[in-house]
Amino acid sequence: MSPLFNHLLIPFIIALLLGMTMGGSGTAPAFSAAYGADLIRKNLIPGLFGIMVFLGAILAGKGTATTVGQEVLAPEKMDLLVVSIILFSVFVAMLIANIAGIPQSTSQATILAVVGAALYFDELNTRKVLLEIIPTWFILPVISFVLCYLIGKYIYKPIRKTGITMSRKLNEHFIFKGLIVGMSLYVAFSIGANNVANAAGPVATMAINELQLDSDGNFTLIMIMAILIIAPSFGIGSSIFGHKILKNTGKEIVLFGKLEAVIIAFISASLLLIASLARGIPTSLVQLNVGAILGIGVAKLGFKNIFRKTAVNKFFFMWIISPLISFGLTILLLFLVNKYGIVL
Repeated sequence: MSPLFNHLLIPFIIALLLGMTMGGSGTAPAFSAAYGADLIRKNLIPGLFGIMVFLGAILAGKGTATTVGQEVLAPEKMDLLVVSIILFSVFVAMLIANIAGIPQSTSQATILAVVGAALYFDELNTRKVLLEIIPTWFILPVISFVLCYLIGKYIYKPIRKTGITMSRKLNEHFIFKGLIVGMSLYVAFSIGANNVANAAGPVATMAINELQLDSDGNFTLIMIMAILIIAPSFGIGSSIFGHKILKNTGKEIVLFGKLEAVIIAFISASLLLIASLARGIPTSLVQLNVGAILGIGVAKLGFKNIFRKTAVNKFFFMWIISPLISFGLTILLLFLVNKYGIVL
C-alpha cells in the first residue's frame, strides 16, 4: 500500500464520518412528513434516503462541489492537512447537533469551516462568500416562508374550509399517500444535489492536488469517485442518528395535515435544488424547511400561535452555535498544527 494512499485514506475516513452525521441531520427534513403520518416504516427510511441522496449527488451535485472545493478557499491550499481539519471540524459540529437531536445546516457548518481556513491563510474569496453564499442563506428561507404563507392563505385555507382536506377518502387514498412518499424522495434527491458536496468538494480538490492532476479536466471524475464513497455513508448515518431527529420533527414540529406536508416538502426541496443547479450555492434545507413550516403555519394559526405550538424555537440556538464551532475549531487546529509543525 503506497504512502500516498495511506495519506489519502485519512481525509476519506473523516469524510465518511462527516457523511454519516450529515445523513442523520438530513433524514428529518426528507422523511419527517411521511414518518409523522405513519406512511413509511422506520427501517425502510435509511435505504431509500441513501439511494436518493446518491442519485442527487451524481446528477446535480457538481456545481455545489465546485463552490465548496474551489471557490471559497484557493484550491492550491486544499491539501491533506487542511481538508482533514475542515472535515473534522464540521464532523464535530454536526455530531454535537445530532446528539442533541437537532437538525442542523451541514452547508453552513461546512462553509464556515472553509471560511475559517481561508481567513487563516488570508485567501478568502470575499465576493463569493459575501455577495452570493451568505445572502442566499437569508433570502431563500424568506422566499420559502412567503411562498408557503401565500399558498396557505389563498389556496390551502379556502380549500380547507370546504372540508376536502379533512376527508378520509382523500387522506387514505393510495395516490395521495404515494405523493407524500414521493415528496420525501424528492427532498432526499435535493439533499444529495447540495449536501454531499460539503464532503466531496474538498476531497476532490485535495485528491487532484496530491495526485498533481489537471483540475479542469479531472475534477468531475474525482468528484464522482468521492461521491461513490461518501454518499452511502448518508444512509448509514440515517440509520444511526435519524430516528431521534425524525421523532423531534415528525412528531413534534409537524403539526400539519398531509396536504400541508406535501406543500412544505415541495417548496423547500425545490428551492434547494434551484440553489444547487443555478449557482452551486451550498444552503440549508433545514432552514428552508422551517421557513416553509412557519409560512403555512402562520397562514393557518397566526404568528403567536405557530411559535407557541411548535418546537422550532429550541432549534435556533444550535443553528447559530454549530457553524461557529466548525469555524472556530478549524482556525484553532490550523494554528496548533502550524505551531507544532504537524504534517500528514
